[in-house]
Amino acid sequence: MVKTEPARDARDRDTEQRILDAAHAVFVRRGTAGARMQEIADEAGVNKALLHYYFRSKDRLAEAVFAQVARGIFVPLAATLASDLPLEEKVMRLVELEHEQLTRSPFLPGYFLSEMNHYPDRLPQLVAAATAMPPDAVAERVLAPLRRQIAERVAAGTMRDITAEQFLVSLVSLCIFPFAARPMVCLILGLDADGFAAFMESRRRELGAFFLQAVRP
Repeated sequence: MVKTEPARDARDRDTEQRILDAAHAVFVRRGTAGARMQEIADEAGVNKALLHYYFRSKDRLAEAVFAQVARGIFVPLAATLASDLPLEEKVMRLVELEHEQLTRSPFLPGYFLSEMNHYPDRLPQLVAAATAMPPDAVAERVLAPLRRQIAERVAAGTMRDITAEQFLVSLVSLCIFPFAARPMVCLILGLDADGFAAFMESRRRELGAFFLQAVRP
């Protein structure tokens, strides 16, 4: 009995993770409103009763997926911005992080923005739970190093005066917009899937330098 217990626990964890991975794929693709429990069960290769056994309801499963997605986006971004890396390295690293994440999951921007608009309480609750800090304290932890680094470069005459808030939002927007507006970008530029991938790879190489040039005096 003692020997079989860990094996059963491992199977339980494997099943739970398989359900969560399947739900991630379906929720990100369909959004919470459009997702169906049967589609998630089919994606995971389990019966629908197991979904309810592990997560009780669609709402709880949706919250688990959102938490997984938000941690994947927020944690590396916040860690990079709050680090002691030089400002220029932070810009390059953030571009790489966003490109890697969104290339792997192209539906992510639409899903994340939709979820935050429909369920605005989720993100602050997640940030507080993950950091044991109120969201405004987390924001200050991220913005304070940016303010200092920007101020140093402004004083040295190598950067125009810009607030840390504008700096951050402008950079993140430049990273996310082509992915969020992919159908429009492909239509306007006449790109198919391979063309879009090539375009974004070129953008990954060029965006950091473009942004840093844009904030010079």
